Amino acid sequence: MRRASAEPAAWVVNRSTVGRISLPRLSELLRLRELAIVLAMRDLQVRYKQTFFGVAWAVLQPLAATGAFTLVFSAVAGLKSGTIPYAVFALAGVVGWSYFNAAVMRCSTALVMNEAMVTKVYFPRLLLCIGAVLPSLVDFAVGLSVLATLMVITGTPPGLGLVALPLLIVALALFTLGTGCLLAAVNVTYRDVQHALPFLLQIAFFVTPVAYSSALASNEVGWAYYLNPMAGLIDALRWSLVDAPPPPLQALLSLAVGAVLVAAGLLLFGRTERRFADVI
Repeated sequence: MRRASAEPAAWVVNRSTVGRISLPRLSELLRLRELAIVLAMRDLQVRYKQTFFGVAWAVLQPLAATGAFTLVFSAVAGLKSGTIPYAVFALAGVVGWSYFNAAVMRCSTALVMNEAMVTKVYFPRLLLCIGAVLPSLVDFAVGLSVLATLMVITGTPPGLGLVALPLLIVALALFTLGTGCLLAAVNVTYRDVQHALPFLLQIAFFVTPVAYSSALASNEVGWAYYLNPMAGLIDALRWSLVDAPPPPLQALLSLAVGAVLVAAGLLLFGRTERRFADVI
């Protein structure tokens, strides 16, 4: 009988992934898409569990914000919104910003909040971020229905830009996912992100045309205002939803910066994904 070799087996290294960016294949994401859906459903159930108003919060929050903005910016400060009633003008911005704000907050902590899954089970970690972004789309849809109701009450018709709404929603969701992935990847190593993010989002709110027209700011700072990707997106959403003036040519800068951030977020996430289980 031949003696078994006492030499240890050599390590097998997949050279195709060493030192390279490793993003999950689309087919793998589609095959495991149920995981993202389950995570999203769990988030929705937990969010409104043991609350008095339940899902009515999805209606109350944008209405309360719009009411406050109408009082402060329109009644007190006297900001104008053209031919569009200010409440409609503001709510169109609130709906888009609220989605981005809530989804980025959840996405940034999606990995650390699911530490057990990250360290014990193999699956594309990107599904955790997708599962964190999806629930806010439900709130976004509710916000759109509230906006539509307010438009009917105030007699504000939509414009032809409404046909672009699906494309703009996809753009908003992709930018939100890319930003969330970037923050989630950094937050795994540096938990400062989750502490600094609420403050940074508050600052971002004031440099985004949610409660005021972008024309007011762009007249003062010019094209630099549109270095903020959300400035162009909110302008475009407002044009699509309530027939506000279309975004200016400078909004293409928002599109370019947003595309760079999405690419950077997904690439960084893919580059660092294999280390998540070790450092989380």
